[in-house]
Amino acid sequence: MMLRYALRTVRDRKGGFLGALLALMCAAALVTACGTLLETGLRGRIATERYAATPLIVSADQNVHRTTVKHKGNGKTKAKHKAKPVAERAWLPATVGDRIRALQGVRAVVPELTFLAEPLPGGLPGRTEGGGTPGYGHSWDSAPLTPFALTTGRAPASADDVVIDRGLAERAGLTTGDRLTVQSTQAPRTYRVSGIAAPDGHGELRQQTSLFFSTAEAERLAARPGQVSALGVLPVAGTDTDRLKQRVAQVLKGTTAQVSTGDDRGPVEFLDAAGARVKLVSMGGAMGGTSLLVAVLVVVGTFALSIQQRHRELALLRTIAATSRQVRRLLGREALVVGAVAGVLGALAGLPLAGWLHSRFVDSGVVPATLERTAGILPACAALVVTLLGAWAAARISGRRIARLRPAEAMAESAVERRRPARGRIAAGLVLLLGGGVLVAVLGILHTEAASTPVTFLAVVVLATAVSLLGPLLVRVGAFLSAGALRATGHVGRLATANIRGNSTRMASVVTPLTLLIGMTCTVLFVQPTLADAALAQAREGTRATWVLGAQGPGVPSEAAEAVRRTPGVTAATEVVRTTVRVGLAAYPAQGVTTAGLARTWDPDVTRGSMAAFTADSRSAAISELAAGQLHLRPGSALKLNLGDGTPATLTIAAVYRRGPGFGDLTLPHDLVARHMDNPLAATVLVAGDASRGELAAAVAEFPAVAVLAPAAADRLQADHRQQNAEVNLLAMGLVLAFTAIAVVNTLAMSVSERLREFALLRLAGATRRQVLRMLRIETLSVVVLAAALGTGISLAVLTAFSFGMTGGAAPTVVPLVYATVVGAAALLALIATALPGRLALKARPVEAVTSR
Repeated sequence: MMLRYALRTVRDRKGGFLGALLALMCAAALVTACGTLLETGLRGRIATERYAATPLIVSADQNVHRTTVKHKGNGKTKAKHKAKPVAERAWLPATVGDRIRALQGVRAVVPELTFLAEPLPGGLPGRTEGGGTPGYGHSWDSAPLTPFALTTGRAPASADDVVIDRGLAERAGLTTGDRLTVQSTQAPRTYRVSGIAAPDGHGELRQQTSLFFSTAEAERLAARPGQVSALGVLPVAGTDTDRLKQRVAQVLKGTTAQVSTGDDRGPVEFLDAAGARVKLVSMGGAMGGTSLLVAVLVVVGTFALSIQQRHRELALLRTIAATSRQVRRLLGREALVVGAVAGVLGALAGLPLAGWLHSRFVDSGVVPATLERTAGILPACAALVVTLLGAWAAARISGRRIARLRPAEAMAESAVERRRPARGRIAAGLVLLLGGGVLVAVLGILHTEAASTPVTFLAVVVLATAVSLLGPLLVRVGAFLSAGALRATGHVGRLATANIRGNSTRMASVVTPLTLLIGMTCTVLFVQPTLADAALAQAREGTRATWVLGAQGPGVPSEAAEAVRRTPGVTAATEVVRTTVRVGLAAYPAQGVTTAGLARTWDPDVTRGSMAAFTADSRSAAISELAAGQLHLRPGSALKLNLGDGTPATLTIAAVYRRGPGFGDLTLPHDLVARHMDNPLAATVLVAGDASRGELAAAVAEFPAVAVLAPAAADRLQADHRQQNAEVNLLAMGLVLAFTAIAVVNTLAMSVSERLREFALLRLAGATRRQVLRMLRIETLSVVVLAAALGTGISLAVLTAFSFGMTGGAAPTVVPLVYATVVGAAALLALIATALPGRLALKARPVEAVTSR
């Protein structure tokens, strides 16, 4: 029976439930989209290309491991194992293949070499930096892994020959006998195209470009003597793959080698896709968690406003003997009906939204195209369940007070708003305010972006929730402070002040989404600039170079740096390579630098130790103050780490420097780092001396992808790279901000539409339509000013803590024009959202409007 009443109520009050339906539908769409990204990170398929004809692939372990043993009080111990992926490809000893060849069922073991091999941009018409597919070099001996077969020409027979895949030949218009310049791990070299090959029966390569060299040349370019990137195991015809995998795994027991079959071969081939899984899980989880918290806050506020509008109706139910339990059940059933409709519609809308979001991540380079998006039903079902539970809980929370009141008290409160918020509400608000303060304090001691980013947005939501609970009190305080300014606007201003004070609960429901919108938007927009500006300022202060070498391709080869060093007037040329290392399981950005003349090109602002000690010892390291404090290291301490490919190394700390955000947390010897990188080419080369730009350009003329830049131009390139990261974060949180903006419009429209009777009484008392609309504008602007102050305060507190934790200085970057645009957009949104329903409400004749309720 209660469900029937709920259905009738929803049917007869469609307009009253429209706001709640819209809020829940947007929430369901967000949860579905974020859930799909999360599922893609967990279960997304990475299809193999080059290993399509090879059932078993043996590769090195791509993780570093740590096992911790916890001793319990009863004498027992508990071991906990954790693993984290390394940044570069881990290589295997070639001798591992000897163990496998003798196994029963093995037809052949094919060694695989995978290394950087990019055709230079000038050789590919229409190719731009960062565009196209990545290029990899291999030995022609590994062609059977796909298998590749020659369509024309012959196999590479000498060090000057190269076989290219058919896709590259068609894009670049190349044929056999043509010359092709390739930038690999060493100086660029021009090869003769001896043949063109294509996958036999498996279609073209879509995610990569393959170049095949002779065995000797491939080994020279890979620069990993005695190692292979993988081993392909080709079984005898009729051999059971699963049993062969067990035999191979058994013979490799005790080594770091791993055996992959089926879809597990994809992550071995595409390391970036495997790493993107972790990033996507983290991003999807952070987005989903933030979206869910924002949705709960918005939906509860929407239901609270909806129930407040029905206060008189629910009070009448109480006076005709409806029990508290019946009122609660009615509200719960109504919420479930609205939640079911909104959940289904939102989940259906969330599926294409997830596809759009995934495609944007692929376009921006965050997610490689090799990681296929999943389109399972689980996220949509989870969104429907979350929407139903959220709607039911929001209705029960919002209707708790009206259901508990005595009938006479309910009728009294339906006529006049309660003067003071409930004590429980104030207590909960103070608790959340304290919790937000704790999160801000925690944010000040977090030093990694991966750890601090979720806490940053969580702190904003928690503090905005505290504002929601303490809203009526804050509105009254705001009205008191702005009373003088509003009185100056005349009678209409005084009337607006009285409305704000007398209807603080209703106004608080409007302040909350506006505060969340301004606070969250400012935080999203200024988080990356805070990091980027600190890093850029330190990089500028610490760079002593006169010129900087950069590359349009993969990097600057060491041969180019040597040519610059031989140029008259050059006093030092420092090669810089960048990677990520792991200390324990924690990841740290690191750079490798050549030490000759380092003091002439680079100044990290050493606070302890000396760079002279670093340059004198090839087994030493320099570390930033933040990382040193986190790892409890000082000059003379031993630093145990895993290099980019997981190789363990122990170094001695020689210096501690201040400019960590500008140059990375760790500075290591160049050769040590470069030997364990997939791309050992320098990201930049810092050049000191009085040589002119023209002289340096002449020195590197034989390196067509290398350019001579002023330090300011190099800084701009780095700033552009950081801007891409900022755009990714904005894209990730843009949907949450859009949802919040919709909630602002929704709440304001609902708040104005319920005041039809109030506007009619004002009209009957002699107020003109223009005066009523002016009153609405003054109320809206007052609310916007209060929300801007609260949102700005929240964002500033969070950004200051974030800046202190990440850069060591409490100096967040706030761009005045951007901030003004955010507040102005919020004000414009609020004015439009009140003006349109206000004008519609004033179209009705006052007498009819008064007697209609």
